[in-house]
Amino acid sequence: MIVLYRIYQWLIAAPIFLVATLIAAIVTIIGCSLGKSKVWGYWPAHYWSRFCCAIAGVRVKVVGRENIDKKTSYVFTANHQGAFDIWSIYGYLNHKFIWMMKKELEDIFMVGWACKKAGHVFVDDQSISNIRHTIEETEKKLQSGRSLVIFPEGSRTWDGKMIPFKRGAFMLAAEFRLPVVPITIDGSFKAMPRYTYNIRPTRITITIHPPIMPGEKGFNTKVLMAQCREAIESSLPENDKGMSSEQRPNT
Repeated sequence: MIVLYRIYQWLIAAPIFLVATLIAAIVTIIGCSLGKSKVWGYWPAHYWSRFCCAIAGVRVKVVGRENIDKKTSYVFTANHQGAFDIWSIYGYLNHKFIWMMKKELEDIFMVGWACKKAGHVFVDDQSISNIRHTIEETEKKLQSGRSLVIFPEGSRTWDGKMIPFKRGAFMLAAEFRLPVVPITIDGSFKAMPRYTYNIRPTRITITIHPPIMPGEKGFNTKVLMAQCREAIESSLPENDKGMSSEQRPNT
């Protein structure tokens, strides 16, 4: 069966994925250029993500959706197991948001342009002035009522376990004084780990935890980081708990 799936993945699903990605990027660029980026910056990618999961044979289950309100802005912080994290959250969170993503993703053909038009934030942490600019840019975009999604690990895990969180995401949350919602992604590492492009049909579970609310003086970033990590880890299976070795496995 796995041989048949590989044939399907590379000869059928992969070309369809590339065409669908190009179409979604073009629709996003045109729609956002005509105005209403909150609409065109979200819905094409939302349906593209669902389509990608469907053609890959990856099912997504969402737990805890009652913990968030569609009319409220949040800072979502999620663990980063693999590439399907993007499609799972975009396709199934059902909450309009912008991503905070690495600066180098801006160079991806058509996709980077579409992301920029959609209002996603590219992080340039090469200097203090760049970081300050990122904060100011993000704050303006969040004032339109959207939320923000961040992977505080900064990159995908090599072994399924979480790698250390970076403080930047939580400093932003403290700056914006928005409720922070931890999200656990379980199963994305099995679907497609970082060290391969081969997909394994499986089920991904997204667990949305209750929001962590800022106090009168905002957040203590170290405490917030610990609370988010504890909440995310609580919904992971036992073999994925603990600290990642951050070493590339032998494959």
